[in-house]
Amino acid sequence: MDLMRAEVPAYDRLQAAITDAADGPDVERVLDLGTGTGETLARVLARHPGARAVGVDESDAMLGVAEARLAGRDVALRVADLADPLPDGPFDLVVSALAVHHLDGPQKADLFARVAAVLRAGGHFVLGDVVVPADPADAVIPLSADYDRPSTLADQLTWLAEAGFDASTVWGERDLVVVRAARPG
Repeated sequence: MDLMRAEVPAYDRLQAAITDAADGPDVERVLDLGTGTGETLARVLARHPGARAVGVDESDAMLGVAEARLAGRDVALRVADLADPLPDGPFDLVVSALAVHHLDGPQKADLFARVAAVLRAGGHFVLGDVVVPADPADAVIPLSADYDRPSTLADQLTWLAEAGFDASTVWGERDLVVVRAARPG
């Protein structure tokens, strides 16, 4: 976790913004894409203590950390890549923190369409991630050319709209943003 905070100086603010954006009534089922250590899912479930959740991540080792963090909660963790089919819905809320930027543009557009398909009408998708900033001086998160593929915020908002979402930015700092996308009901 210290490494994450060193590489992402606004990490705690990002997590708080995601959690705030995930607020809302009637959240019974949550899907977390790129669960990692379970930090985001733990925060979201603290806001929705009765919710059941599914978390997916490509790393079995990271899910082991998440499993310990989320012990005692109604959470199913699965090893899967974000390009794989999503767990069966419907979900009331889908969240993702610092994971979608690993996909290229067409993969992001495809993921957003698949998220819309498993999200109930009236549900929300909350995306907190690295973007290509308008001002290159705002690119502060260290990225690996062979693993990280951030897109612009404008492109992601377009892909979300094409997937049927009504999306807006609820928080941003330099090259980090949080988008809340509603699936019309």
